Amino acid sequence: MSNRNHRFETRLIHNDQSVDKQTGAVSVPVHHTSTFHQSYIESFGKYDYSRSGNPTREALEETIAQLEGGSSGFAFSSGMAAISTAFLLLSKGDHVLISEDVYGGTYRMVTEVLQRFGIEYTFIDTSDLTEIKQKIKQNTKVIYIETPSNPLLKISDLQRICQLAKESGCLTFVDNTFLTPALQRPLDLGADVVLHSATKFISGHSDVVAGLAAVRDDALAERLAFLQNTFGAVLGVQDCWLVLRGLKTLHVRIQQSQQSAETIARYLETVSEVEKVYYPGLKKHPGSEIHFRQSNGSGAVLSFRLSNADAVKTFVTELKIPVFAVSLGAVESILSYPAKMSHAAMPKEEREKRGIHDGLLRLSVGLENPDDLMKDFEGAFKTVRAKNKVKQDIGSI
Repeated sequence: MSNRNHRFETRLIHNDQSVDKQTGAVSVPVHHTSTFHQSYIESFGKYDYSRSGNPTREALEETIAQLEGGSSGFAFSSGMAAISTAFLLLSKGDHVLISEDVYGGTYRMVTEVLQRFGIEYTFIDTSDLTEIKQKIKQNTKVIYIETPSNPLLKISDLQRICQLAKESGCLTFVDNTFLTPALQRPLDLGADVVLHSATKFISGHSDVVAGLAAVRDDALAERLAFLQNTFGAVLGVQDCWLVLRGLKTLHVRIQQSQQSAETIARYLETVSEVEKVYYPGLKKHPGSEIHFRQSNGSGAVLSFRLSNADAVKTFVTELKIPVFAVSLGAVESILSYPAKMSHAAMPKEEREKRGIHDGLLRLSVGLENPDDLMKDFEGAFKTVRAKNKVKQDIGSI
């Protein structure tokens, strides 16, 4: 069923896992088993215990590997389980460089866990190649990148960073959650490990928590497979099936959401209460040219900044359509408040140093009609506008 020459949207549907080889079923069977009978004492079969391997999980792992252009894939119990297991490739005395406005959970893992095991870290602006060159040390083993970053959508030049990493003898990890292989394939640009919170766009329906990783190098795959089995944070088979089902509609979902996000980003630029819009699809967005050199779309996530926390509170309270929640990448639009959600683990002074202010909101655009979303937004902005006027009137008395 698989044909590497097919376009991406075709390969989402027709791949090596499309039809069960034993029964012809067009949906991957869910193998609810913890262990497997062995026929011979001298040699065991391919599967022995589901932590080490399960046919349903293997189907998902092979699918993400194929879609990312890798040789091996790995499915974990969450995005943070995937990230944490990848970080276990490091040893005491190693050093890691990390995008400064990285996801709050990754920040927490690095600052509160890795450092306890003697692993050094430096947060840097990975959109600045000069800074990367200056901060690489002899013991730097990993450069960890989000591009676009969460939540400021900063763009890093993947190809040049990966070249620099190889010259320095270190690995490159790329969190590809925002774009997925539908829009960006970091392994093709030289990355060593691609990571996903598959909870987001890949599964896409807010009904599963999952993490994925993909690699191209076989030796690295063996090391990561050992850690996956040893650490044991594997994805359950029912959740594997849900992610596989979600993947089939990834292309149409992300294309529709991206189109709406572009429309909404341009609209937000016209709103007086919005101080700044962060979105790679806007020509004036820093790094936009680099972004479109390494990806084929803007994505469906944008951020925008209001004046302060009070304006955010008023705006969020007045909205009717978007879900106000943690997470992103679902069929419903999700509005998040980084200061108290995705980046709550980051101290306020660290957040503000990175530009993650109390007025910042992140929007993951879903499949609603964008006109309905913008009408909803306009009503909320009208209330913010009215409250600002009252404050100004009182201040002038």
